[in-house]
Amino acid sequence: MGSLSDDEPVVIVGAGPVGLVTALLLAGHGVPSVVLEAAARRDPSGSKAICFQRDVLDVFDRVGCAERMISRGVTWTTGRTYYRGDELFAVTFPDTGPGAVPPWINISQAEVEAHLRDLADAEPLADVRYGHPVAGFRQDERGVEVDAGDTVRGSHVVGADGAHSAVRRFLGIPFPGRTFADKFLICDIRAELPFPNERRFYFDPEWNPGRQVLVHQCPDGTWRIDWQVPADHDLDAERASGALDARIRKIIGDVPYEIAWTSVYRFHERRAAAFASGRAFLAGDAAHLYAPFGARGLNSGVQDAENLAWKLAYVRRGWASGGLLASYAVERRAAAGENLRVTTRTMEFLVPHTSAQRAHRLAALEEARTHPAPHTIIDSGKLAEPFRYSDSPLTTPSDESDAPAPAPGVICPDAPCSVSGEPTRLRRLFGTAFIVLTARRHQVGAVTDVPYRVHALEDIDTEGVLRTALDAGPDTVHVVRPDGHLAAVLPSYDPGTLTAALHRACAHAG
Repeated sequence: MGSLSDDEPVVIVGAGPVGLVTALLLAGHGVPSVVLEAAARRDPSGSKAICFQRDVLDVFDRVGCAERMISRGVTWTTGRTYYRGDELFAVTFPDTGPGAVPPWINISQAEVEAHLRDLADAEPLADVRYGHPVAGFRQDERGVEVDAGDTVRGSHVVGADGAHSAVRRFLGIPFPGRTFADKFLICDIRAELPFPNERRFYFDPEWNPGRQVLVHQCPDGTWRIDWQVPADHDLDAERASGALDARIRKIIGDVPYEIAWTSVYRFHERRAAAFASGRAFLAGDAAHLYAPFGARGLNSGVQDAENLAWKLAYVRRGWASGGLLASYAVERRAAAGENLRVTTRTMEFLVPHTSAQRAHRLAALEEARTHPAPHTIIDSGKLAEPFRYSDSPLTTPSDESDAPAPAPGVICPDAPCSVSGEPTRLRRLFGTAFIVLTARRHQVGAVTDVPYRVHALEDIDTEGVLRTALDAGPDTVHVVRPDGHLAAVLPSYDPGTLTAALHRACAHAG
């Protein structure tokens, strides 16, 4: 393998949302990519992943499709949980304020892919090739070669090619975990229903006794209904007998409807034994699989993409050491581990496998009818939120005795601000350079070659909301990574301390 030039691409395997987001984020850093998709065209049918969380919508905003997604998607702020005929509790997410992204939207994965594909088609630095299954892969210290009809050379390879990842197989990385035997039936139906745009979760309703049902509203008068069904469920037989129609009508009543899509599937809980090997990386379903209650699958995959993209760009541009890429596996495997712990607990409550688990579930549901805080004892899926990189080697820890909140490692809060007289919001400043937020104006000279921009709160925080959101003191300095996570919260401005925090966040030795 010959030496690589600066214009060699990153090779991305898989043109689903995770692969396309990776390509578009790299393009934002000026890094070219080639995206290899095995299929001649992606399957546009069905809702598949539908729930997108506010922090992930900010990632889509950085690649240029959040406004389209939000305008098309169904915004929801309330999730309700029921047991038989009783509502146990409701969780309502606070209003994010004018100009901010909503806490949740529902929109089909297929439509999101279409938006991303349009952006990639218009992006000169992203070369998306369909009908190119990967048949071989090689790497050495100079780069990678991927056989996909033609041989594609690049600096690195990203396997975003799903649960049956060819990249993971070529790397020989195990994919341990478990598969749940119980089946779940999805129906996307089109109907005019009087239901509010809420997430509704039903334990043991009379129309699915002993099991669960989940209902979500989607765009264009479409409703997504998930039923837990027996392991021997036969969709074709149920459709032919009229039982599927009866199942749907028990929920929607006697109104006209049409079925847009159906699917029966089993849930998996898996995490790759490694997220990286040499110049190769795994992201999205190639790296982890979760039960979908809580919407942690695709949301987490998009966060994989953002975590990896800026690190690849910084290493390629010489702004960071190779150790920065090693931190991808450290941070995102830890995030995957947390997601597995949360979703496994949920599945053990939803689908108990032992008599003790079944007894606990029944007792908790009965107790929840009169419990003062039923959400603390009922698990209908803890909704996705960004992982905290508090223990990352890139994070400068704060003195816990006087550390403000939010602490280093968490995602930086959003708030309205004004830059050069133009109203915006803080998270729209993120994405390429580090952002240094000082409480007061300082004459900040060049402290490092790492790209960073400095903003004084007294200049940009015109409404005083940002200072409150950051819990900023009179002298504090917040250092924000390109992916929006706080790399450091410093008690005061000092050029040496700031340099050390930026260097640590880029894995520079010393």
